[in-house]
Amino acid sequence: MSRFSLSSDCRRQLIWRESGTAYRPENIQEKDRYPTCSTMVWAGMMINGRTRLHVVANGTMTGQRYIDEVLLPHVRLFRGAVGDKFVFMDDNATCHRTFAVEDCLDSEGIQRLVWPARSPDLNPIENVWDALGRQVAGRNNPPTNKNTFIRALTEEWDKLPQQLLDNVVQSMVRRVECCITLHGGHIPY
Repeated sequence: MSRFSLSSDCRRQLIWRESGTAYRPENIQEKDRYPTCSTMVWAGMMINGRTRLHVVANGTMTGQRYIDEVLLPHVRLFRGAVGDKFVFMDDNATCHRTFAVEDCLDSEGIQRLVWPARSPDLNPIENVWDALGRQVAGRNNPPTNKNTFIRALTEEWDKLPQQLLDNVVQSMVRRVECCITLHGGHIPY
């Protein structure tokens, strides 16, 4: 899952400038300190395939919501399409690690990839979220409200080249080997 926002979440902007030029007009930028809207999304991918982009409605993602909105309608279908060699990769988000989620995965025969703690650079979907965000930000008619934002995310997800998804999935062998070599440390992806 990832959260996308129409505005920057940073709330800080670093500007390199010459000493004594802080108040020149070219060095002043107005910035909206509060995002106009944000939304959380989930999607699954595999070589030669992907799910539809799932927009998480308002509220907190709990273990039960994760089961009802992600695991049963999306992951179970992927597992059925791939067969017994299917290995599910999520992350260590709290909602992913509840007993209810564990029970659901076990009852569906879904094997989960074991994760080292604090390892977002290991998950190839992070590269895809970055590409999706860049595509939405680069649109000729950028979204201006939540509805157009969700539509833009969905349209750009559908337009992402399957080769991009295949490449990041295929990078998993290198990512895991690198993670093992670095004893679970930060990897350069």
